[in-house]
Amino acid sequence: MEVQLAVEPLISDLSCRPGDFSELPPYARHLLKVSVPVSVQLVGKKQTINDITRLVPGSIINFDKSCDAPLELFVNNRLAARGETVKVGERFGLQISEIVLPPENFAAVKKRPVG
Repeated sequence: MEVQLAVEPLISDLSCRPGDFSELPPYARHLLKVSVPVSVQLVGKKQTINDITRLVPGSIINFDKSCDAPLELFVNNRLAARGETVKVGERFGLQISEIVLPPENFAAVKKRPVG
């Protein structure tokens, strides 16, 4: 026997219309106006303070990341997306190729004693 469940979304087809939040309640739309820092990270590396104090103009720091590897977009210091560098006029831009979903945190549910 097969059982099918129909789940009605709270906001219909919102995923099909990126950026259209008109169906959200007013208090939720106000949250969309909060500014958060957005940055793109080319590459990162940890070095000892001793190595850093030896840096002089002309020093080269080698990184393990390939030149073809995607850049990472951080929103409020959390990884949000990856993408490729693009030229927008005389400036740089990031073309998003992958959205990174936050990790899901599940907690074990304990049975309550009956009675």
